[in-house]
Amino acid sequence: MKPKLTLLTSLILAPFAVLNAAESNGNGTANAGTRDNPKPQEILALMQKVGDWQLANPSKHHPRDWTQGAGYTGIMALSRLPGGEKYQEAMRQMGEVNNWAIGVARTKTDPGDFSYNADDHCVGQTYLELYQIHKDPRMLAGIKKCFDFILENPPGVETLKFNQPNNASWNVWSWCDSLFMAPPAWVDLYNATGDKRYLDFAVNNWWRTTDYLYNTKENLFFRDDSFFDKTEANGRKVFWGRGNGWVMGGLARMLDKLPANHPDRARFERLFKEMAAKIVTCQQPDGLWRASLLDPNSYPLKETSGSAFYTFALAWGVNRGLLDRATYAPAALKGWAALGESVNADGKLTHVQPIGEDPKNFPPEATEIYGVGAFLLAGSEIYRMQQNEANKPAGTRSKVK
Repeated sequence: MKPKLTLLTSLILAPFAVLNAAESNGNGTANAGTRDNPKPQEILALMQKVGDWQLANPSKHHPRDWTQGAGYTGIMALSRLPGGEKYQEAMRQMGEVNNWAIGVARTKTDPGDFSYNADDHCVGQTYLELYQIHKDPRMLAGIKKCFDFILENPPGVETLKFNQPNNASWNVWSWCDSLFMAPPAWVDLYNATGDKRYLDFAVNNWWRTTDYLYNTKENLFFRDDSFFDKTEANGRKVFWGRGNGWVMGGLARMLDKLPANHPDRARFERLFKEMAAKIVTCQQPDGLWRASLLDPNSYPLKETSGSAFYTFALAWGVNRGLLDRATYAPAALKGWAALGESVNADGKLTHVQPIGEDPKNFPPEATEIYGVGAFLLAGSEIYRMQQNEANKPAGTRSKVK
């Protein structure tokens, strides 16, 4: 018998050790970090607070939906930090509930198992990360069945045009979000099996989408080709905040999984650096990014999901030596501070742009699990960045302005 979904939330009721948000300095007073230079323990405590809120308030989306899959990637990132066993167990039980299957049945005749849709592949990223830990072949079975079907039955869609008859555009990576959803899963399946077909599929289709949607003048991605000729009120082109966040998050995750000697690694790194250089110029004075990157004045609302992906990517780049710390660490830390200010006292992340709603008008209390996933990914890299800095000998630590 399959475990019930309530097992995911029951985990938070068990006693577990929580790191203090501040260290004791020997006199019994708090030795807390500053807004621009938080302590690793503070970062971890905030991540756990947000992660616990999400487990206690599970999303109502389908458990294999892309929204959930994106959320799970963040919970897995939290699980790899000190005290993370509880979160890893929550994800393992999620996989058991899902029977390690991927795909969402959208009609009565659609089993969902053989979906070409990149969104349906996102949950597989967490299954594959769990497989790396547990080596349980059941964790691979569903995603391998789907990907093998795709390789043996190519969708036959010749264009990446977004509005195609019979929803054919969903069978290829025709929208920029897909670069977060699917490619890391394909590369991870290669890493798990050694079957190079999965790696080649991921890399070839990444560049097919990039060649189509990436604007080399602005170093940003259009959401899809329906935005090629659209402009904002200030006359600039429309580049969606969270959409480019999906791409940068996907880039970081791809580079983490791509073989070190892969012939396209330098090209991926070049794309990451180009986008990072552009993104850092789009950060607003409050530390966040807006729903439209090149016309922030027309989009005054705070938006945390795209901002969290940028914070994650910038910190990730600093930690991997791809981005200059003096230039990018202050932006990442400023982003993290602003994200922390968007967490309610109970741990709820707010200011998350909902799916398909007006980016100029959504409730400040809006939240979604994909925003939480991005927040936890960001926190995991900010934690490492600050931990690395704390471990440096006295006198060699960077001064963050």
